[in-house]
Amino acid sequence: MTIVDTVSATLTGGPGLPQERRLVTAIPGPESRRRMERKTQAVAAGVGTTIPVFVAAAGGGVLVDVDGNSLIDFGSGIAVTGVGNASPRVVEAVQAQVAQFTHTCFTVAPYDSYVDVAEALNRLTPGDHAKRSALFNSGAEAVENAVKIARHYTGKQAVVAFDHAYHGRTNLTMGLTAKNQPYKSGFGPFASEIYRAPLSYPLRDGGLSGAEAARRAILHIEKQVGAENLAAIIIEPIQGEGGFIVPAEGFLPALADWAAANGVVFIADEVQTGFARTGAMFASEHFGIVPDLVVTAKGIAGGLPLSAVTGRAEIMDAPQVGGLGGTYGGNPLACVAALATIDTYERDGLVERAREIGRILFEKLGALRDADPRVAEVRGYGAMVAIELVHPITGEPDAALTARVASAAHAAGVVLLTCGTYGNVIRFLPPLSIPDHLLVEGLDIVADALASIGSVNA
Repeated sequence: MTIVDTVSATLTGGPGLPQERRLVTAIPGPESRRRMERKTQAVAAGVGTTIPVFVAAAGGGVLVDVDGNSLIDFGSGIAVTGVGNASPRVVEAVQAQVAQFTHTCFTVAPYDSYVDVAEALNRLTPGDHAKRSALFNSGAEAVENAVKIARHYTGKQAVVAFDHAYHGRTNLTMGLTAKNQPYKSGFGPFASEIYRAPLSYPLRDGGLSGAEAARRAILHIEKQVGAENLAAIIIEPIQGEGGFIVPAEGFLPALADWAAANGVVFIADEVQTGFARTGAMFASEHFGIVPDLVVTAKGIAGGLPLSAVTGRAEIMDAPQVGGLGGTYGGNPLACVAALATIDTYERDGLVERAREIGRILFEKLGALRDADPRVAEVRGYGAMVAIELVHPITGEPDAALTARVASAAHAAGVVLLTCGTYGNVIRFLPPLSIPDHLLVEGLDIVADALASIGSVNA
């Protein structure tokens, strides 16, 4: 049985949904429109939606809405449902656990599944050194705790994040996040002792090598912060919301080496890149780096809220007893879901499946790039790939074109996400459970949408 066959057999979701794009109404349909009106009256206006459809079922590579439309899923709930929605092993594990108990608070009365998840993370994350893990609820919460741990361990306060970074929406993580709209505007003041350094962005770096970009960043850090004040560097090995930016070869190892030589904790934010998404269990593996701390969330638990910080034992053990924790951190339902999810990644060969998806993405999107000068670059790894859209003459970011392509894809039944500091990047994050025929069909729809839209700036 091939990996694709295994995926089709085991990951199509609880309802056994037909793996097809099916439009029975316009998008959104009348029932989704009615429910969006309810949302407007009940939900805070600041909580937006990418596509105005209400989901009734999901599995494999599709979302089915309340009007009966079946949409191709190129978003995975922002890289969360790597094993697919309603993955059978996850469903079975959660159903069994909910019948036993839903909560004790691990810091009050512990349970095995929390420890099991910690052991799995200690085994899976890069490096063979002694490790410890602590579990939380969201990626932002885990980032905050990684910073807490690094500060306690080093006795220093400053933290450096990078251009185009996204680390969350809490006060500290908004300070780490680079993009103002919509994440930061009007929400300050932000936490102190947060600094920003330039990233390696090959498309826009004017030919700067990874080593040269690292020297630029390190000089910036040394002159404006000082290693003697710096607790941690935090970086996404591949930028997520910032545009799926893949740094030039040598950039990340040079930063990691400098951090190690200067007593600075190197934190890899693998919230979006972790758990087979990039064709490795963690994206750090592609760059040959072993972070001191790894932050995970999203793909960890098949859609249930869970996050973690995993790292060197001496760093993780630095905070005092009671200094880490939280009421819901490592909830037992999320923990058993994580164990089932990790089991699925490993038993069903989903790291290799992500590589196969990546080959299809690069083949189809590479042909699009070769045919259309508005596609400046195809970049990423595995099932985390993006295209950057620009004006065909000036090369300037074209956010308007990007929005129009996404809107056309939505109308044609493809859930498509955009990103990037300049709003001009389309990201492809299909579930690893998506069958090839849906992946190809969805990519053809995106290509047709682009072809049908003339450049608004031409």
